[in-house]
Parts: sequence; structure tokens; C-alpha cells
Amino acid sequence: MTVLDYIWMGVLAVFQGPESFSLLGLPVSITLVMILAGFLLGIMVGATPGMAGPVAMAISLPILISVFGYHPDALLPVVGFLIGIMKGATIGGAVPAVLFNTPGTPDAYMTTLDGYPMAQRGKAKKALRVAHLSSASGDTFSDIVLFVCAPFLAIFVEAYLDLPEKTALLILSLSFIAVVIGGSPAKGLISTGLGLLAVYIGTGEDFYPRLSMGTQELSRGFPIATSVLGVLIIGAVIKGLDELWHERRSKGAIAIVPDDGDQRLHWADIRRLSPYIARSAVIGTTIGALPGVGSTLAATLGYTLGKAQHDKRKTSDQTAFGNGAMEGIAATEAANSSVSGANLIPVLSLGIPGNAAAVFLILAMESIGGFNPGPSVFKFSADQVNTELVMAFGLFTAMVVANLLNWTIGGLFMRSMGLMIRIPKQILLPSVLLLTLTAIYVQETRIEAIWFALAFGVLGYFMRLLAISPLPFVIAFILGGRLEETARQAYSATGNDLFFLFNNPIAALFMAAAFGIVIFSTRKTKGAL
Repeated sequence: MTVLDYIWMGVLAVFQGPESFSLLGLPVSITLVMILAGFLLGIMVGATPGMAGPVAMAISLPILISVFGYHPDALLPVVGFLIGIMKGATIGGAVPAVLFNTPGTPDAYMTTLDGYPMAQRGKAKKALRVAHLSSASGDTFSDIVLFVCAPFLAIFVEAYLDLPEKTALLILSLSFIAVVIGGSPAKGLISTGLGLLAVYIGTGEDFYPRLSMGTQELSRGFPIATSVLGVLIIGAVIKGLDELWHERRSKGAIAIVPDDGDQRLHWADIRRLSPYIARSAVIGTTIGALPGVGSTLAATLGYTLGKAQHDKRKTSDQTAFGNGAMEGIAATEAANSSVSGANLIPVLSLGIPGNAAAVFLILAMESIGGFNPGPSVFKFSADQVNTELVMAFGLFTAMVVANLLNWTIGGLFMRSMGLMIRIPKQILLPSVLLLTLTAIYVQETRIEAIWFALAFGVLGYFMRLLAISPLPFVIAFILGGRLEETARQAYSATGNDLFFLFNNPIAALFMAAAFGIVIFSTRKTKGAL
């Protein structure tokens, strides 16, 4: 089979999958329906302050698995729904930033600097149109890079990296993620260490309960849903409720500024914005391909470089950055949106998640089965069909469908989401907590899973109080089992060599890089102090 055959089979898996209903006599695939439903939900979630795409993905995943089951036909509908949420939340996050000066996520803060001043001048709809154009453009560019780069990176890894090198690469990835997104190298390493400790509680490769303190509950280990949802979602909910407890909420009415003047985007506007969109799309895609760096840095760099360029070329009649410049919105939204597709490059080619959304995509793949992200996915076989490769091209097709929805109905639906800002947090946060606990119980169906999730939620709360990012914990929890399995196989394959990580040149280079990243980041932090 050729590459084109695999691509065509992936497209057919999306469009000719299990039928949900027929339209004008034509069957409509359930995968297409789920992508649309996830996309619309993602926009609503993104337009709601305090919510984010990963929150909706976390709540939806156990419910989706309970509905679709664990058979291979469930993979594309479930992952398609999650991809729809990811895409929709990416563009929906600009709504509260523009209309109400309330960034729903940290990377949307830069959007408020120019989006809200435009809204105050009666240009809210035009600001949202700029945000939609920039976000969709950056996301599309990032996806194209994903489609091209992920297979080649996976083939390179499979051809040149053996078990010792793959073990060292996992250690390097965890070290990089810890020091980059942990708040500080020390806090990131603490978060990563806690994640590894949690995943190694229970049954290991030799089926002997370890670190279980003689209890039957701990001997089975922590379910992945309880740890991930507990630390990421329940911890955030507890922190939000704590903040509501200590602060007095404003009771003032939201001022509504009437529209003023032309709200459309003209070709002259698009030509003016194009250099800023293109520059930020490249920045966001480059940063997104690095595990753990995140969209906040991409938005900051995109805005900063865009501002520097704008200041050089600005004429006296043009608005400066920070005062309602369209270019500021374009630079920010293109940068943070182009991270989402590129973040899946290490996921599909190496099996390494780099952000929270990627965590839940991998969690869905591992829960349902039939698709193990990593180098083996992109093995081309002429005589035997690689079903994982078909699924990979099916995922690419789902992302293309989500992008088409983004370009067609995304902007219209996005501009209608302004009312989501009015949902009080004292209603929203308990609802999220209830849905999360329900989703955990639906998947695990045992009461100790609820207690585990609440315990991890308390851990996530204290981590946030101490400014320790929970994301290294979650990624370490997910990669910990794979790291142990690969290390055991490498140790056995090298004849029980204790120094297998250092006797191989490439593995030694990866280990040196891991140590170098930690030491350099620690020295840099001390120098800053």
C-alpha cells in the first residue's frame, strides 16, 4: 500500500464510519456529528471565563467512553469530539477578552490589551472578526506543519533510536517539561517527582504491590482518570471556590457599548494584518512543537515582536499597540492558536504530551485502545495494513474538518457567545465539580475512585497555592509507566548493563542534555535572584 492509499482510508474512516442519521438520503457519519458537537461546545467553553478546553475535555472523556465503549469504532468519534473542543475553545477564548476585558486563559491576556479598547470604541464585532481570522489562520498553518512533520519525525525516531535512546529521550522530555512549565526548575522537578511517585504506587511489572502500605485499595494503583482530573480540574475548582470565599464580588451591571461605524473586515485590513498573522503563526508553531512550552509564551512573543515591528512602521494616524490596534489582536491570536496543532507533533510522533489538551487526547487513545501514539504509528507496510496509520490519517482528517468548521461557522457562532460571560462563578464552579466527579464515577464505578480524585484535588489545590504547576505532575504520571517499561526492556536488551543510558552515544547525549537543562535553568534562576 502507498501513502495515498493510507490517506484515503483515513478519510473514509471519518466520512464512512458508523452512521448517525441520514440527510436527504445520504448517511452522515457519527464522527462528523461528534466533531461538530465538540466544536460548538468548545466555543461556548472558551467564551466562558474560568473554563477552558481541557476542563471540557476532562469532563467529556469518561462520559464519551461510557457511551461509545472500548471497541475500535469508538476511537474516531471520541477523539473527534475532543479535537472539536480543542479547536473551538482556541478561538472562543477571545470573546471574554475582547468584550469584557476578562482573559479566560493566561494566553488571552494579550488579547485584552487591544481587543477591549476596540470594544470600548464600539468596534467589538470588528475586533472579534480580527481575532477569528487570525486564530483560524494560525491554527490552519499549524495543522499543515503537523501533517508534514509528525510522520517524518516518527520515521526518524524509529530508524535511529533504540530502547536506550528512547528511555533517555523520555527522561529528557520530562526534564524539559519540568523546568519550562513548572514555575521554577525546583518546583517543576517537585511536580514531576510527585507524578512519578503516584504512578509507581501499586502493581509494577513483576505484579508485586509496591508502596501500597499493605492496603488493597492502593495495591491496584491510582486510576489515571482520578489523578489527572483530580489534580487538573478539581484542584482548580477548589482554588476558584477559595478565591470566591475571600473576595467580594462586584454587583455592578455590565456596561454595553453600542456598535459604532463599519464592523466588517475589508481586503485592505486583511493585507495590513497578514504580516503579523504570518509571523505569529511561525512563532506559535515553532514553540508548540516543543513539549511543555505552551501558548502563553507564544502569545507573549508574538505580541512583543509584532509591537516592535508596528512601532517601526506606524504612521501618525495609526493606533498604537495597547490602545486598540487590530494588529495587536492579530499577533496574539495567531500565535496562541498555532500552538494547538504543533503540540500534537510530539504526541503522534513520540507519544509525549506537551500540554493539557494533548494529555486528554492520549488518555482517550489509551483508554479505548487500538492506537498507541509513538514512532510505530507511521510504519508503512506494503503487504499488511497498519491500522494505527489509518487512524492517524483519520485524526488528521478530523482536524481538517474542524478547521473547515472554524472558517465557516466559527466566527458567526463565536460572536454570539457574549452572554456566556454572565454565568456567575458560584454557580459554574460547583457545577464543574459535580460533573467531574460524576464523570469519574461513570468510568471507574467504585467509591474509592471518588476519594482518590478528591485527594488529588486537594494536592492540586496546594500545588497552586505554592505556585507549582500541576501539568508536569500529570505528564509524569502518564509517561511514568512507559518510562519504566522502556527502561526495563533496554536494561534486558543490553545484557543487564547498569550504564545502558551512558554507553550509547545518542542516549548519553540525551542524558547530558537533560542534566544540562536542569543545571542551566537552576543557575539562571539563581542569577535572576
